[in-house]
This record gives sequence, C-alpha cells and structure tokens, in this order.
Amino acid sequence: MFKKMALRGVERFERRFAYDSSYLKEILQISPRAFWAITRLQTLSGFRQHVPQEAWFAAKLVAALHEDCGPCAQLVVNMARHAGVSADVLRAVVTGAEETLGDELGDDVRLATRYARATLARSNDDSVISEVEQRWGKLGLLSLALAVVMSRFYPMLKYALGHGKACVRLCIDEAHLPVTRQKTAGQERGILS
Repeated sequence: MFKKMALRGVERFERRFAYDSSYLKEILQISPRAFWAITRLQTLSGFRQHVPQEAWFAAKLVAALHEDCGPCAQLVVNMARHAGVSADVLRAVVTGAEETLGDELGDDVRLATRYARATLARSNDDSVISEVEQRWGKLGLLSLALAVVMSRFYPMLKYALGHGKACVRLCIDEAHLPVTRQKTAGQERGILS
C-alpha cells in the first residue's frame, strides 16, 4: 500500500516538473524506509525564511549547477519558474551575468549567488556571510545554507546510485542552453557555454 501511494506521488512530481525520478523509484523498491527518510528531507530543501524567493532559487541553482550537468539544475529551473521566478533572473544566474539585473532584485540575486559560490569554493569568506546576515538575518543565512547544501544532496545521491550519467541542455522558457563543466577557483561548477 505504502509503495503504491509513494509511487503515485513520485509520478505526480515527475509530471509536474518534467523530471525523471527513476532513482527515487529504485530507492522505493530497495527500501521503503530509506525512501521515506529521503522524502522527509524535502522539508529542509524547501526551508526559506527572510530571503526573497528569487535570491533563494538563485543559490539553489548555483549549487545544482556545481554538482550536476543538467537534470537536477533543470529541476531547479522548473521549480523556480513554477514559483514565478522570472526567466531573465534564471538565465542571468546560469550564465553568470547577475550584474545585468538591476534594482533591489538584482542586488539580492547577486548576493545570494556570491554567497553560494563562496560556500561551494569553501572560501571562508566572512564578509559575504556578514552581508547575508545584515540583509536577511540569521534565518536568511540558514535558508541560503540549506538551499546550497540540499541542492547538492540529490545530484550526489543520483551519481552515487549510477543515475547521474545523462547531461541535458537547460531549457529556460523557450531557450535551450548547453551546460558544460569548467574549473573555477579549484572547483568544478556548471556554466553555460
């Protein structure tokens, strides 16, 4: 009974966000207990307080691109678009062109992406952490920290189970953009070419 209900939930998720969750279906077959534990992580993945939605999704997208060559990053894009984040913001984040975004929205997105990239590079940049805390408080910092960490969890799990082999082109509205891997500051991170 639990397996059938869980499978229907996974299939609804797949349809809603155009995402292949075959790794979750495999986990469900191997261990419903492990599947249940993983699905409970969704609460952490969705934690956002005091951070604007666009900035939060920007941090998630930077982290997904760092770990993944497409499918999980595409999922973040699809979820962001579903939540109302503009395609322009997402394209700017994926291409590293956040400076093209104007006004307060642009400032928020730039700070969130700078924070995510510094965290991924393990730069111990206290100034960006302080800036995040000044703008959004401790809850905002925690929200961005969880966004980065949890956006890395799922791609790592997929790769560890042998499901991380397929690269895809990111689709933001009608634009299809290839994702490549590039060394940056001693780290790999996904960028568009």
